[in-house]
Amino acid sequence: MKLFTAVIERDIETKLYVGYVPGFPGAHSQGETLDELQQNLIEVIEMLLEDTEPVLKTEFVGTQQIVLS
Repeated sequence: MKLFTAVIERDIETKLYVGYVPGFPGAHSQGETLDELQQNLIEVIEMLLEDTEPVLKTEFVGTQQIVLS
């Protein structure tokens, strides 16, 4: 079992969820629902893993809110 962290955003114009795995080139997808996005990301990651073992160039740390006054 391999664990990958995906960053997920929602496009305001298209209303689609967009996700990508930081540091994993090509590991990105979109979907109308979070469930659809997750399934699409699984398919993309599985496809990419068929070609080669990824060498992740970054590691997800977290999010941070920035307050401007």
